[in-house]
Amino acid sequence: MKQENKIYTQHAENSEWLSKMQFYKDEISILRKRLEEIASKNNNKDVLSLVEHFQNQFIVQRNTIDEISHHIHLHEDALAREVNNNPTAVEHRKFEYHNIQKNQVEGFEKHFSDIRTEFNQFSAKWM
Repeated sequence: MKQENKIYTQHAENSEWLSKMQFYKDEISILRKRLEEIASKNNNKDVLSLVEHFQNQFIVQRNTIDEISHHIHLHEDALAREVNNNPTAVEHRKFEYHNIQKNQVEGFEKHFSDIRTEFNQFSAKWM
């Protein structure tokens, strides 16, 4: 069975998710600066290996944020088309729910939380 929800509700969720994605981008920038500081203070082979690991993780997470944001924007465009094609009673109309985007955001947040925890333990040890 196809799940549906009100257009405005989905628009609000899209806006919230895009704000979250921007927050995570900003957080990655902060974490990268901390990582650079750790790298500049430590030349231990094991530390530099972990620095590279986290650099790669931050690149992957940044790319994932861009992909998720793109999917959210595509859904937002579909909502806008639906409203433009039939603006009558739009506040009451429903549209196919964006489960894919919801699952992407929730999965990202869980995974990023794990990476952040791992990085914070690493940085506490080496800063």
